[in-house]
Formats: sequence, C-alpha cells, structure tokens
Amino acid sequence: MFNRNRCLRELAAVTSISLVTGCGILSSDSSADQGPIVVGTTSAPSTLDPAASWDGSWELFRNIYQTLLSYPSGATAPEPDAAESCKFTDDANRVYRCVLRKDMKFSDGDKLDARAVKYSIDRIRKINVRGGPAGLLGSLERIQALSDREIVFHLNKPDATFPFVLATPAMSIVDPDDYPADSLRKDGKVFGSGPYSLRSYDEGKEAELVKNDHYDGFAERKNDAVTIRYFQDSAQMVAALRAKKIDVTFRGLASEDVVALQGQRAKDEGLQLVEGSGTEISYLVFNPKDPWAKKPAVRKAIAQIVDRPAIAHKVYKGTVDPLYSMVPRGLVGHTTAFFDDFGDPSTSKARKILADAGITQRVPLTLWYTTDRYGSETAPEFRELKNQLNASGLFDVTVKGRPWKTYEAGYRKGEYPVFGRGWFPDFPDAENFIAPFVGEQNALGTPYESPEITGVLLPESRRESDRGAVVKQFEQAQQILVDDARLLPLWQGKQYVAASEEIAGGERALDPSTIMTMWELHRKTSW
Repeated sequence: MFNRNRCLRELAAVTSISLVTGCGILSSDSSADQGPIVVGTTSAPSTLDPAASWDGSWELFRNIYQTLLSYPSGATAPEPDAAESCKFTDDANRVYRCVLRKDMKFSDGDKLDARAVKYSIDRIRKINVRGGPAGLLGSLERIQALSDREIVFHLNKPDATFPFVLATPAMSIVDPDDYPADSLRKDGKVFGSGPYSLRSYDEGKEAELVKNDHYDGFAERKNDAVTIRYFQDSAQMVAALRAKKIDVTFRGLASEDVVALQGQRAKDEGLQLVEGSGTEISYLVFNPKDPWAKKPAVRKAIAQIVDRPAIAHKVYKGTVDPLYSMVPRGLVGHTTAFFDDFGDPSTSKARKILADAGITQRVPLTLWYTTDRYGSETAPEFRELKNQLNASGLFDVTVKGRPWKTYEAGYRKGEYPVFGRGWFPDFPDAENFIAPFVGEQNALGTPYESPEITGVLLPESRRESDRGAVVKQFEQAQQILVDDARLLPLWQGKQYVAASEEIAGGERALDPSTIMTMWELHRKTSW
C-alpha cells in the first residue's frame, strides 16, 4: 500500500523525541474537543470504493469503513471489530467462522448483517479491478452467510494468514443497497460502519470526518470530528503546521523537514515529533515486456551499481535505511540477500554481467516515478539513481514523473520500462512482502510468474500458524527474487508524526498496518 513514513508492523518500541520541554509526547489523560482535529498528509485516496483499492486509500478507509477484524492500539495480531468473534474451526486452516456483533448498522441506519459481509467480499472478486484487492483473496473459495450474524469462509487451501487479510481495509463492509455488485461506486459518497462518517469529500484536497453515531466496534473515539487535508508536498504541509492551519502531519514528511522539526526552532514554536521504526519499503519494478528491462543481465547490472547508502544519506538525510531484501528488518524472515549476492556497488562487476550477456552498448532506459505519492524526495531520489547509472558509463538513463492517478494507470498498462513503487504492508507478516508481487494477478499490475514461490513456498508457509516456523520458506522465496531481479529493494522507511503541543494520542494512532487511526487523537486540557 503507498506514501512515506510508517511505523514498524510489530509496533516495536516507539522512540519519542520531545521538542517541548516539560511536556509528554502526544499523550494525555484528558481531552477537550474544541472543533475538528486537522491532519495533514501527502497521501490522497485514489478511490472511495474498497473494491478498487490496494493502495494508500486504506488510510481513509480504516476510519470510515469497518472490517470483521482490525488492530486495537498495541495489538500485533488482528482482533474482532465488526465481528464479535472469529476463528478457524478446523485443524487445516481452511474453514474460518465469524459471528457479528448484535444489531450492527451502517452510518445511514441500514442493517449490517452477514449478507452484507458476503456481498462486500464477493463484489471485490466479481469486479476484479486490475491490480486491485482481489489479489488478496487467492485462497478464498466461497462464503456462506448462515444467519444474520454468522458467516463462514471456505478456503481452497490452508491459509493461516487469512485473518490478516480480513483485517485489511480492502475487506471493508459496504451496504449492498448503495454499492453495485458488478461495478464501482462513482458518486463520491460513502456509507460505511466505521468510527466516522464521511461528511464531505473534495478530491485531492480535503475529507471531513464526523463521529458515526451507529458505530459499534473496539474503537474508543477521543474526538468528535477529524478533517484530513491533502498536500502536494512536505513543505506546504509543514508550513501549514507552523501556521497552525493543521494540528498533525502524518505521511510524507520530507527529510529536511524532519531534521528541522528536531531543531530549536520547532521547540520554540511548540511543535513535537515522534519517531519510530517503519516497515514501509521503496523498490524498483522491471517490466518484463520492455526490450531492455526484460533482460536479466540488465536488471542484475543495475542491482550491482545502485548505491543504497548514498540514496539514504544524500537524498533522505538518514531518515531511511538501505534495504537489501523485500522483507524489511523487524519481521521474521528478513535477509540481506541482495547484498550477499552483489556486495558493494561495482561498475566493473556490472560491466562483466552485461558483457557476459553480449551487451556492449550503453543501455537506454527510462525510469518512471510518481510526483505526488511517496513524498518530496522521490524526484531527487530518481535523479540520484539516474546519476549513479549514467556515471557507470553502462547506461543512458532518463527519468520521468507523473501524478499518481495517471502514473498508476500507466504502470497497469505496462507503459514503463522501470518504475518506482512504495509498499506499506497490509499485515505484519513476511508473506505480505512477497505474495502481493508474484503471480499472474498482483499488486503491481505486472504479471510475475514464479511457480516455486506461488506453488510451493507460500502454500507451505500458510499451513503453519506459528509464523516463526516458516523462516526457511521465506528465505528461499527471497533468494528467488534476487536471482530473478525483477524487483529491486532500495530502502526501508522510518515513521514520523509531527504535531502541535496541544495534540495528544499520536503514538497510539498508528496501528500494526501503520495506518493512522484518527480516533486516538485528542486535545490536551492541562499540562
């Protein structure tokens, strides 16, 4: 899923950096609601329909829709939300049963029952948006609504990660009366059952959330309303924070702004910053249909040249860490496979890789990036990649950028030889950094057939509820990714939330899928 800086999936200890002498970081025992809390972000939704979204739109969905399972503050595994209870009813992890809470309703008062849950998930598969969330449901065979409150999921193979899938905002429950069964809803309206209702939405600019009086779930709302404002870049967002036009910044803080927010000026302005480890990753995708990018030698030569530490320090000022596998540090199954195979950047080794494949000319390639999705450093990052590759004398690289909506459409059509993506995990498991990128239908819109991964290693891992027992399978899968070099990990992000000193709850507002749960935010009433 896709903008900068998220917290560690397993919610490892969050390091708080206090910029306000004598006051706690984003925590308080009391609150006084003095109007909506205004949150700034650079991650605007691409859609309001869950059936179309496998991206950063989930940020909004978590707050206005509801799922059977979700992540209460501090949880590292999904727990019931719209459901009263959920569990596997067999030893093979193939039958999963949930019982809904009693008397559930959507925000407009319509009944929310097991039929609505079945309808919501069936329509994801029926609409089957290319690169959409249907790719998460590969193990689902059929759904039964046995009564108003009881629903049973029958899987076509063992899948211990299925509860994690149900906890993703892609599985948001929608009202069958308001959402077409075979097409996306396009009227810009939302009727969910989440903690908030969407009172108004100005695409790319603002979303106004107000408390949903019909909500019944685990969330304890500490405010009555939240307004989310969408910014094009970090500079505009931080300027708004300093001008007190917004209360909190989440997602998209540029490295220079993070550094500035750690300084004396921010302290004097009464601003505070929370820093935490993150599992957001950035990577390159190679199009197998492009005449140059389809060549393994070209991809491996690029892997041999790219200098990750230079990107991390020159572009991101140490606010990200170099990454050498698709599974980030902090998750079971992480390796350093790309470093193990390629070592430090080397032009001579890259030249040999190309020469052994009979490639002696400078390789022409265009690297594409999105201008408004992953933060202000994306353009400088791609200029740095261009400079590194061209300086080798082996490549003739140009870079181009597009806004997210047209960019996303372009990579799904296969228009780009090489393109950049970010990934915000759907759930806290190494599988979610491998499975979404392989197979005929995946999150990239670019088929990546890998029978060993999809047919052997992932199925083996899904039979095991103890995720620590499947390290071997994930290590083997990552080695295959290195050997193919179809995906090239670049860096792993850290998580930063900046706020005025009047706001509390920020350190609790990040769930294990690193999505901000707006209901945790509130205003302090005393110091």
